[in-house]
Amino acid sequence: MVEFILERGNYWAIIGLMMIGLYTLFSSTNLIKRLVGLSIFQTSIILFYISLSRIDGGTAPILYGKDAKGHGGEHGAEVAAGHATDATHAAPDAAHGAADAAAHGFEHVYSNPLPHVLMLTAIVVGVATLATGLAIVVRIREAYGTIETDEIRETDLEVALAEYAEDHPEANPA
Repeated sequence: MVEFILERGNYWAIIGLMMIGLYTLFSSTNLIKRLVGLSIFQTSIILFYISLSRIDGGTAPILYGKDAKGHGGEHGAEVAAGHATDATHAAPDAAHGAADAAAHGFEHVYSNPLPHVLMLTAIVVGVATLATGLAIVVRIREAYGTIETDEIRETDLEVALAEYAEDHPEANPA
């Protein structure tokens, strides 16, 4: 049982980060703390996808050794492009081990680069989302004088009640 838990330590860390992010996101009334919670949650998701894409015995999809034969000389660029494409297509099958790599004509097992590329995109989107959120928080601070959601709701309610009383004088008995 202890081995089961220790072998999956990265997943336990990811679950911990995810719960910390969600708790911060839902429990805080401060808008910046909520954005920090959202960023922690996004980071845990990115780590989860990277952990899932790991292949036992796999290496980066950069051809080397006997897999890189034919590189250099007059055919270097064309052969390199062909082998890189083959390595990328062989990577999902390589999760089953070196036998599949050999079946595809490769000496080494290569990891699939697609999840890593997608997570790089997710990082960029996360940073853009955080920057947009911080810009909105700045504008809220300028408009309301606070970044606490309770105080913002209270101010909105007071303004809405004042506008309603102004528009409907018959509802106000005073």
